[in-house]
Amino acid sequence: MADSPFRPFETQLDEAAALAGLRSALDGADDGELFLERRKSEALVLDDGRIKTASYDASEGFGLRAVRGETVGYGHSSEISEAALARATGTVRLAVGDGGGTLVDAPRGTNQRLYTDANPMADASFGVKVETLKEIDAFARSLDPRVVQVSASMAASLQEVEILRPEGALLRDVRPMTRLNISIIVDQGGRRESGSAGGGGRYGLAALMPRDHWEGVAREALRVALVNLDAVPAPAGAMDVVLGPGWPGILLHEAVGHGLEGDFNRKNTSAFAGLVGQQVAAKGVTILDDGTIPDRRGSISMDDEGTPSGKTTLIEDGILVGYMQDRQNARLMGVPATGNGRRESYAHMPMPRMTNTYMLGGDTAPGDIVADLKDGIYAVGFGGGQVDITNGKFVFSCTEAYRVQNGVVGAPVKGATLIGDGPTAMGQIRGIGNDMALDPGMGNCGKNGQWVPVGVGQPTLMIGGLTVGGSAS
Repeated sequence: MADSPFRPFETQLDEAAALAGLRSALDGADDGELFLERRKSEALVLDDGRIKTASYDASEGFGLRAVRGETVGYGHSSEISEAALARATGTVRLAVGDGGGTLVDAPRGTNQRLYTDANPMADASFGVKVETLKEIDAFARSLDPRVVQVSASMAASLQEVEILRPEGALLRDVRPMTRLNISIIVDQGGRRESGSAGGGGRYGLAALMPRDHWEGVAREALRVALVNLDAVPAPAGAMDVVLGPGWPGILLHEAVGHGLEGDFNRKNTSAFAGLVGQQVAAKGVTILDDGTIPDRRGSISMDDEGTPSGKTTLIEDGILVGYMQDRQNARLMGVPATGNGRRESYAHMPMPRMTNTYMLGGDTAPGDIVADLKDGIYAVGFGGGQVDITNGKFVFSCTEAYRVQNGVVGAPVKGATLIGDGPTAMGQIRGIGNDMALDPGMGNCGKNGQWVPVGVGQPTLMIGGLTVGGSAS
């Protein structure tokens, strides 16, 4: 793959012929597009003092989609050519059938550019990247004699997208992504614990490689590992929980965010289906999905259907006001698209997905919220989680949490899981801090086998009556 800009209609396809083919494929359809993509990515992993992985990948292809009512025809190929496009046309026509549809209005145009279009991998040579990872390893090991293992990874990618619409519009977006992550294992008296830290966004590696940046990341990873060395078994039972700001918003993402995606609500499979205009959370709770924050991991200048990214209020002062929509579900529900039609790659169909989903802050000092916790858990770090969309029930594991009694933060706890359901948890929010923060840029979201980068955020929160799963007797 050349480093020149991705211009498939200058090198592989005739634009007029492709447009004619697209219109033929969509004759009688409600919507559709030709989505073309080139992606380049690089990843380096240093583990146990040696480069364990050094990979580079490049791919390109197209996806052709025709939408008729609730039916979607989709054809894709890693070969961008008129012959491949003709074969895909035959496939998508199966969804259109005898037609009868009328093409909906095209997405409005946009000139917004939320991030650079420079190749993030070009910020440093391969040798400099390797040397930086070795310096990270040496620094992390020098911080504490209990450090026995260090893993550092650096990743960057560039996704170039062109979308040809049947009305003739040609839309482009160039999306960089970088991430740096450090994990540390410590040993004390035969007990081993780990901690990790990192993040990134839609900018070059030059923002992550300076020493004053990665030293802070390494220190944070060590801090978490050392906290876990002193952790005691987590208690079990129903109790109040305080969540820290930033990354703990991943709980909101899973427990509430997925339930507010348009397709689940159109099909009445979400716990929030049919509840627009009703109270679904405590007063003071306002949740947004915002893909327009510059340089953020979950941001997109436009979505993968060509709709400009938006800032969508989902819940306002506890009232459900709307859902995240792609074009198909928005049309079927009679509402505007919100710029949330996303896909993993050209080989996947778009569907409603989150971008950066967060809760706005309140007016309470975080310390006052913790001081008001009589007997519970203060959770500031999370690992994996899962949710059942139909009822909103979730399970999350804590990577850093503390026992709190009578407002005093005590010993860290290990093995804590938080169990509840989104609608109930939202109604039991009893304190909202004034410290809203976004995560450091490390979220990935899975849905129907597709993965896309996302962001989360929230202020310090108190949620009453969650079930804490632990191992303390």
